[in-house]
Amino acid sequence: MSSEQQNADNPEKQILKPQGESSDAGSAIASGLGKLDPSKPDSGKPDLGKLDPGKPDLDKPSFRLQKSQKENLQIVAIALALAVIIRLFIAEPRFIPSGSMVPTLLIGDRLVIEKIGYRFHPPTLGDIVVFEPPQQLQIYGYAPDKAFIKRVIGTPGDVVQVTQGKVYLNSQPLAESYIAEPPAYEMEPVEVPPNQLFVMGDNRNDSKDSHVWGFLPEDNVIGRAVFRFFPIDRIGLLKLAPGKIAQNLK
Repeated sequence: MSSEQQNADNPEKQILKPQGESSDAGSAIASGLGKLDPSKPDSGKPDLGKLDPGKPDLDKPSFRLQKSQKENLQIVAIALALAVIIRLFIAEPRFIPSGSMVPTLLIGDRLVIEKIGYRFHPPTLGDIVVFEPPQQLQIYGYAPDKAFIKRVIGTPGDVVQVTQGKVYLNSQPLAESYIAEPPAYEMEPVEVPPNQLFVMGDNRNDSKDSHVWGFLPEDNVIGRAVFRFFPIDRIGLLKLAPGKIAQNLK
């Protein structure tokens, strides 16, 4: 019996082949598959790792630009936060709008106001202080946020008097080489109350200060002028000439 007759009689041994495909073709395919090198990726297939939408392409210019912008925004935010903290608690710039402190400070001078020192000690004689106007000045129409600048002449317990062109502190005349001219007014002796200051402008005859409106509460003091940063030709630390006050009191 021929093999064809045997296959016909036994259907389980029949091999179904697509029409037009020969056994030689199947062998060729199998032979080709056997030659595939698994170590070499098929260039015709897409690299799924590179197409992963969850992984950004770090080499793309758009990604680098986005990262740079994010870093710049973080730097700006930190700088602004530091500026606010420094201005509120450490130091701030101030502008001199009037001539009440001539010749020590001129109109247009820009100063740095230090705000930390008075957290540890009260203002002292000779300090140039920036302060919010006390209640008696607000009655005259000055806004609460309008800052003034004067020199501390008397602290709590001191007795201040102005007579015959001189300022007396505790009955001793002050050697005031820093003023524009001697005061042309008289003021009876006054004692500085607790937690108050007696302040005067260096331009004695053109300054609305404690001899006009009274004592300054220490709580109104914003800070102490320590450094002039403009104009450039006068830049530097402020020389607190009233150090001579202490010498006079010895």
